[in-house]
Formats: sequence, structure tokens, C-alpha cells
Amino acid sequence: MKKALLKFVATIGVLFLSAVVQAAPLYVQGKSAAKQHIPCGLGLVENKLFKRANYQLADVQAGHVKITFVGHSTFMMETTNGVAASTDYAGLQTENRVPDIVTMNNSHSSHYTDFLDPKIKHVLRGWSPAGGIARHHLKVKDMRIYNLPTNIFNFGEGAMNGNSVFVFEAGGLCMAHLGHLHHFLSKEQVAQLGRIDVLYVPIDGVNTLSHEEALHIIGQINPRIIMPMHLSAFGEADAFPETAGQKYKVKFLEKDNVVLNRSMLPVKTEVWFLTERF
Repeated sequence: MKKALLKFVATIGVLFLSAVVQAAPLYVQGKSAAKQHIPCGLGLVENKLFKRANYQLADVQAGHVKITFVGHSTFMMETTNGVAASTDYAGLQTENRVPDIVTMNNSHSSHYTDFLDPKIKHVLRGWSPAGGIARHHLKVKDMRIYNLPTNIFNFGEGAMNGNSVFVFEAGGLCMAHLGHLHHFLSKEQVAQLGRIDVLYVPIDGVNTLSHEEALHIIGQINPRIIMPMHLSAFGEADAFPETAGQKYKVKFLEKDNVVLNRSMLPVKTEVWFLTERF
């Protein structure tokens, strides 16, 4: 009886340690092999250690996220439980499905719309139409979304709190969309973002950030994968692969989507170009 009890206690201990390891994945950059037990959105929302199991309801394997580059600044992320979220949604592009959730920024009409498909259940604007600061924390099935308020232009200039960096958590991945960001992030803002695995970055070099500024922000956040957007701006975006290639490995996937999980994340930061669907 005593041996059986000890065996039971040992089994529970192993299961608990396994859950802790899975909840705080190893994040390695280069040879440092430093453990970073940092969840998505550290400092933005409360992160719980244990989560409910996911049940596959869509054509996305458990523990994976399908990322599609719709075009301009719009990426669609689809989860195992069938949730779809689109970034900087302006209604100009036509996806294969209507997203459940859309995020927007109001710098230009190509990043938002007031004419929405009634099938869209959740609309998260990166600014507050009533004034003040936009605050979002949404949980829909196996996707969670929250925002980090920023400015449209440099601190003290232009629209204050008119932009948001939106963070998406699904399939064990943390994905952040910079929107129409025009300035560096503060140390406090970087700390609030926490661990970011995939970073959607504008590379036009003209309308948002210069390439040097974009690379500085990438260095601040230190993601595993950089996915460029805002590709068409007087040809300036064409120079980004060469500029970024001096520091990061650059890959052209030659397709508009990728199904991603944690095991696919590169050890060192890489730039992954998806082709625009439209």
C-alpha cells in the first residue's frame, strides 16, 4: 500500500513538472541557451499556467497556427478550434472566409474600415473612437488577443495613442503586429510585450519606418521569425532583404501561407517572406 502511494505521488510530480515545462518553453538565441520563462503579453494581461485542452475543429493540427499573408498589412491567423483573426482589416481584400476577429489602426484607410461584414463578431480598433486609450483583451476559444497602445508618429507628435501593437496568442505561439508604428518602443513597452515568436513588420521604408528603424525595433523585441508587410512603397521595400540579410537569414517561402508550430521556430532570428495573396 505504501509503495503504491509513493508511486502515485511520483507520477503526479512528473505530470506537474511536465506541465510547467510546456507552459514555459525554452527560448534559445544562438549559443547562449538562456531560458526565458516569459509568456505572451507579460505585463499586459494575467497569464495562467494551466490551460484547457484544445480539440481540433478546423483544418489546422493541434498546436499549430495557419498564417496567411492576405496583402498590404493584413495577415489572417487560423487556429485548431477554427478561430480566424485578420490584422489591419480594411475590407479591401477578400479572404477565403470571413474572419471572426479583426484588428485595425487608423493611420490610413487601407488599415481600417467602418463598413464591416455583419459576420465579423469582434472588432478591435487600435485607437479609442471616444478618445483616451484603447484597451483590449479578448479570449475566443483557443485564441487570445490584446493590444499595446502606441502613437502613430514620434512621441509628442501626431496622433497620440492612435496605434496599437496587437498580440495574438494561439497554438503555443506569440505573434505581434506592429500596425502603422512610426517610433521606437520604450523599455517598458518591450517588457509588456513579453516573448514574441512571430513579428509582422512594415518594410516600406517610407510611410512607416525606415529600414534602420525597423531593424532597431526588431532588435528590441527579438522575435524568432520576422514576417514583412507593407511591401509596395515606391520600390523601397525591395532593398529590405539585402539590408536585413546583413544580420538575419532571409527566406522567400514562395507561397502565401505557412502552418507553424513551436518546433518549427528557428534557433536564430530569420526573415520569412510570404507572397501576398492579393
